[in-house]
Amino acid sequence: MSSQNPVFIPGPTNIPERLRHAVNVPTIDHRSASFGEIFAPLFPGVKRVLKMREGEVFFFPATGTAGWEAAVSNTLSPGDKVLACRHGMFSHRWIDLCQRHGLDVQVLTAPWGAGAPAADFQAALEADKDHEIKAVLVTHNETATGVRSDIGAVRKALDAAGHPALLMVDGVSSIASMDFRMGEWGVDLAVTGSQKGFMLPAGLAIVGVSPKALAAMETAKLPRTFLDFRDMLNTNPKGGFPYTPPVGLLYGLGVALSMIEEEGLENVFARHYRIAEGIRQAVGAWGLSLCAQSPDVYSDTVSAVMVPSGFDGTKVVTLAAEKYGTAFGVGLGDVAGKLFRIGHLGSLTDVMALSGVACAEMCMADLGMPIKLGSGVAAAQEHYRATAGAAAETSHAA
Repeated sequence: MSSQNPVFIPGPTNIPERLRHAVNVPTIDHRSASFGEIFAPLFPGVKRVLKMREGEVFFFPATGTAGWEAAVSNTLSPGDKVLACRHGMFSHRWIDLCQRHGLDVQVLTAPWGAGAPAADFQAALEADKDHEIKAVLVTHNETATGVRSDIGAVRKALDAAGHPALLMVDGVSSIASMDFRMGEWGVDLAVTGSQKGFMLPAGLAIVGVSPKALAAMETAKLPRTFLDFRDMLNTNPKGGFPYTPPVGLLYGLGVALSMIEEEGLENVFARHYRIAEGIRQAVGAWGLSLCAQSPDVYSDTVSAVMVPSGFDGTKVVTLAAEKYGTAFGVGLGDVAGKLFRIGHLGSLTDVMALSGVACAEMCMADLGMPIKLGSGVAAAQEHYRATAGAAAETSHAA
């Protein structure tokens, strides 16, 4: 793998030079006022990205999986019923996490390539007359299939059913890249990480928590220590941390927030849409299709490209790494071997995206797929030429 080439995996993403330098900071006393000066601005900054109206943000030295564990363990009790849909590898993993915590998971299913089915959520919630379901879990952006789910529609399903369950959302590969409206959508717990839209190394789990979820914490009985919101609440307001914090990552997050705000959050979303649309134009020019079943669920952070029958998508990824020093994502779970994934989030430009399209074309041609060299590049070029320098396009919102 060449360190000179950008990566096209859906995270960790490319790290801008500015952020590589930002995380390279000398050791400071994390119990000093200097740490508080780094730490305090992160809370309002992340709230702006999440579009939170009220509530708290917590940071843990971990990744998105720990963020989900924190969301679950701080608000639920053993045996509680939760409702979730399995429609991809990462929604499957959140279900598995809940089951390992002794929760009673009511599992809906949808095809790998479809979004979370709001109508099915509503039917299940309406059938729960005694309100035994304590939480609804939704993956905003299913990274395995390149599918974006409509969180606003799931909130409407909860409201239509008159159901009080908490709404927990995995936004690991969407937050800071695609529009996320925690307040408007009534999200109670939103989970993300440092290594995707925030363009940093992995190692920082970020959890947005609503007042309703904070209240649930008071009666939750699942065990938690390292991930306890209460310890954060006792120390964070004073500029402290309950244990040793990842100072370099937190400092880098402050710089990442500055970069996002300098570009403008809506412009960040529009850039991701524009780059993603160029990739989608390329896929169409190749004569291939996406795993995502329809444009209304297309992800703006990752495209899962179905390979022709008789070919193995994993070989595209392997060849790209071995011959061209470039990283794409393999198919996972039910779609293993059926596709390869092009990540297009975080620190990425149209010129960088074109190099990924060109590399994918070479790999597919090398493997004997019926791909015309230059076809996808030309289609993406036409899109980028037509939209370069234009006012921010309307980005997808769910």
